[in-house]
Amino acid sequence: MISLRRSPEKVRLPLGFSFSAVPAGIKVSGMPDLALAEAAEGATAAALFTQNRVVAAPVEVGRAGLLSSRYRVRAVLVNSGNANCATGRVGIQACQQICRETATALGASANEIFPSSTGIIGVPLSPEKITVQLPKLIAARSANQRGVLAFAHAIMTTDTRAKIASARFRAGAGNVTMLGIAKGAGMIHPQLATMLVYLFTDVEASATELRPLLRAACDSSLNCMSIDGDTSTNDTVLLLASGASGVRLKDAGSRKKFAGALNAVCQSLAEQIISDGEGVQHVICLFVEQASSREEALLVARTIAHSMLVKTAWAGADPNWGRILAAVGRSGAPVDPSRVQIYIGKQKVCRNGVACPFNERQAHHILGQPVCDIRVQLGRGRYAVRFLTTDLTAEYVRINADYST
Repeated sequence: MISLRRSPEKVRLPLGFSFSAVPAGIKVSGMPDLALAEAAEGATAAALFTQNRVVAAPVEVGRAGLLSSRYRVRAVLVNSGNANCATGRVGIQACQQICRETATALGASANEIFPSSTGIIGVPLSPEKITVQLPKLIAARSANQRGVLAFAHAIMTTDTRAKIASARFRAGAGNVTMLGIAKGAGMIHPQLATMLVYLFTDVEASATELRPLLRAACDSSLNCMSIDGDTSTNDTVLLLASGASGVRLKDAGSRKKFAGALNAVCQSLAEQIISDGEGVQHVICLFVEQASSREEALLVARTIAHSMLVKTAWAGADPNWGRILAAVGRSGAPVDPSRVQIYIGKQKVCRNGVACPFNERQAHHILGQPVCDIRVQLGRGRYAVRFLTTDLTAEYVRINADYST
């Protein structure tokens, strides 16, 4: 069982980065909504983006910038309150103008400025609101916890708290630090769950070295969670390596330690995102086991996690295992129902696809906790996944019914 993580955890800062945030008048609340993370000497980058066919302007511009800069990034600029999506050519031009003016202010190239946006779709983004604040934003940079917290709060939308995780390990004669900052509370689905995630490290590594490590870390964490089954237009996971520690990933041991730190940070951010889901009362740690492949286990897990009937049962702490079994059966996996076992907590509630005696009051109590383990065994093989998901409440409906008004 996981314990719900709360951010900020202890913040360890990697060398080579500074952070800041200011209000730019994009959010009607007047709260900070413009954030900057700068690598003064530049950083090597690896990134993953949304799989939605509708993509926001900053995703298009950022992806093109990485290619033309050969995966070098000088700064990340994030606005919240406006997704700059479905805004046509005007949205692209606004994003490009923002990157150009930020680059000029920092003495960098425009393709080294990585843009991100989050918020309402279909509303034009005024570049002037951002560019007029660049002097103040740049002057506020700091390489300390205060700057990190300012950045983390400024990128929030319906989040109720900032999401930060960090790790440090020793490699040879030096230390390597990993810092992760994320936002995400709704439209969370495992195709890059709907979120913005920025990972900063001071290791010295090429984009070719970073890319497979980032993919592997995401596959077991950020791609193994779902709140509502929706996939955003702005999803981004960006990993930046400043090289300021002087430590290289030159052997299997250092690569293993780096992968472990990256996995730990991504897992923590995934747990923080899922526990801050819109209207969430119960987090479900869903284990699908004994599958014939990892893909099959994921197929079953996602079907269970996206079932409205299952999620509403969880909202009421109702141990209605029949809904889970029905979701398994319609997942598309060629399961034999007579081999399926289901557990709520440590109690077996379904044996070989049929009812078995269990303590319903105890199962109700377990489901009523903030975090509950549910285990589904398919009896088909040796593969398993751990998948984080949630209940579906009336509060989720209220939040999203009123989101743009």
